[in-house]
Amino acid sequence: MSHKILKIHPDDNVLVALTDLKKGERVVYNGNEILITEDIQAKHKFAQYTIPLEKEITMYGTLVGKATTPIEKGAVLTTQNVSHLANSFTKKETTLTWEAPDISKLKDKNFLGYHRKDGQVGTANYWIVIPLVFCENRNIEVMKQAFLEELGFAKSGPYKNYVRQMVTLYQAGKESDIKNLDLTTEISQPEPLFKNVDGIKFLTHQGGCGGTREDSDMLCALIAGYINNPNVAGATILSLGCQNAQISILKEKLHDINPKLQKPLYILEQQQEGTEQQMLTKAIQQTFLGLTEVNTIKRASAPLSKLTIGLECGGSDGFSGISANPAVGRVSDLIVALGGKTMLAEFPELCGVEQELINRCTHQEIANKFIQLMRSYAASAEAVGSGFDMNPSPGNIRDGLITDAMKSAGAAKKGGSSPVVDVLDYAEYAKKKGVNLLCTPGNDVESTTALAGSGANIILFTTGLGTPTGNPIAPVIKISSNTPLAKKMPDIIDLDTGGIITGKKTIKQMGEEILEFVIQVASGKLKTKAQQLNQDDFIPWKRGISL
Repeated sequence: MSHKILKIHPDDNVLVALTDLKKGERVVYNGNEILITEDIQAKHKFAQYTIPLEKEITMYGTLVGKATTPIEKGAVLTTQNVSHLANSFTKKETTLTWEAPDISKLKDKNFLGYHRKDGQVGTANYWIVIPLVFCENRNIEVMKQAFLEELGFAKSGPYKNYVRQMVTLYQAGKESDIKNLDLTTEISQPEPLFKNVDGIKFLTHQGGCGGTREDSDMLCALIAGYINNPNVAGATILSLGCQNAQISILKEKLHDINPKLQKPLYILEQQQEGTEQQMLTKAIQQTFLGLTEVNTIKRASAPLSKLTIGLECGGSDGFSGISANPAVGRVSDLIVALGGKTMLAEFPELCGVEQELINRCTHQEIANKFIQLMRSYAASAEAVGSGFDMNPSPGNIRDGLITDAMKSAGAAKKGGSSPVVDVLDYAEYAKKKGVNLLCTPGNDVESTTALAGSGANIILFTTGLGTPTGNPIAPVIKISSNTPLAKKMPDIIDLDTGGIITGKKTIKQMGEEILEFVIQVASGKLKTKAQQLNQDDFIPWKRGISL
């Protein structure tokens, strides 16, 4: 790899600037000298040869757009001279022959997890408290206030202490000193009462009633997935009683996932319990006693085949598909070879690579489900005047991802190269070992929320621009595509794959480093930055449409 430019695939007609290129600069690729006709920022693409009007743009060896004006050799690709264009897709055309990576050094590796009675193994031991309807959000908050500080799970953080110091100065008549007050990040925290419980997660949302029945049913399925997730030891569910998301629906969805659930689960309905005080007193008492029960569970050795890894990206840039995503794809291949599960989400960001994924499906039936979900999703977007072509965000475009097909071609690299064993609709639970495709929006939080609901016990999240996304129950490992980001935002980035861009590391080496980090997090020996910052994002998808 040149330290200035890169051609990703032999069939491409564009090159990637790995560093800023200046107008008048000359670069050479494969003996061909190219005069740079304008300043080109790192991460952006430029024409290897003159590209005529309407000529297809190829990157990653796949169609990613077409020229809307002639593009001179050495000129940058922009939204002004390129428009979205993607390959069509049809039924499964070929059978995948996959060469699994060498896992001889990994076969004896284990992680320390929480073994559940159904055979799943958690990377954490959480209790969750969730409402079936938004009407119960306030009661969830009351329980949260009652529990966290008393049990030692509350993290006051530096900002509360910062305000407390300002109050002290103000009361002492020293207002002038407030401007010179520094933020103290080191705050002592009380020891939690329950040593083997990683926390109580109080989740709220705006669903359950007033929307479509499809949305309330999907919410019940999502909550059922959270209850069944191996990182969850037990749950308390609050219901009002008259909403669309009925307790009976939740129980039905939970039975579909796990008919023999063996976890403490308490469900309370306010309209049946009496006064608010009666319900809350009962809910708090049951939850406390449940915590004493799950506190007896301890970490024990488990094979890496018990890992279910969610694959996600957000705030992507022009390097994401070259460094972070293929490195995560390497991890996916290793986990699959070891007998584990991975899930590739974000269907709007698979636009243009559908045929490749269809051909990777182990059976035509699985491929047909993927085709149906993709076409249905695309039609829903178009019905409200949108479309997958509108997926790239302003940040994506600014940093070199100017069409959805270009973004998708890089995003799909997170799924590695192994066979696709199943296709899951939103809130379906992953049960087959191997790569699963999970239908979610491209929205970061809606997608990570769905991954945990489908059983992910770790989520690998790549980013080129930086995003504070986390999840309440599944540790989210944030992986930067470039070193400047890792240095600029060290509070949210766990791992940096920028060495791939500079040529200091290979994708294979970086994949192995990520996997070792995964093992440490899964064993409770490391806390991710998202966990440290309490980034407990939870947004159920309202199926209406979300890109």
